[in-house]
Order: sequence, then C-alpha cells, then structure tokens
Amino acid sequence: MYLKRIEGPRAVTLPDGSKMTRADLPPANTQRWVASRKAAVVMAVAAGLIPEAEALARYALSEEEFAGWKRAVRRGGVEGLKVSALKRRRQP
Repeated sequence: MYLKRIEGPRAVTLPDGSKMTRADLPPANTQRWVASRKAAVVMAVAAGLIPEAEALARYALSEEEFAGWKRAVRRGGVEGLKVSALKRRRQP
C-alpha cells in the first residue's frame, strides 16, 4: 500500500475525543457549502490537521470568509454556520 507523503499530521483528535483525518475533509472542488462542511474545515484548521493557508488555497476562500466561519462556529457551533442563523442575526 502506498501512502502519499504529506506535510503535517495524517489524523488529529478533536476536543470531543473523535478522530479526524484528511479523508474527512470536503473535496477541494466543493461547490455547495453546507454547515457541516464548513465546520469540518474550521475544526481541521483549529486542530492543526491542515494550516489555514492551505485551507484557503485548497477551497479558494478569502481570509474574510474563513474568519466569518470561525466567528460563527465560536458563537453558535455548527448551527451558527447555517444560513437561517445568519438571517436571524441580521434581522432588526
């Protein structure tokens, strides 16, 4: 079996005790960003699975967009990333 050489860890343990590997990340060509996919990328960066710069390049994200995802996860977890949660926060 051949394993591709990569920089950094192959797997990390998340704060809840579960393991996350690079295989758990969304594909690089993802078009539809649901909350669970956004959360997976944010958790991978926070746990040190991939560097933030690699995530931005791999998924063609801007720094501002990714910062918004991190802020939403801090405020409301995965639920905070849902579009309906964004709409509720923006209503007067």
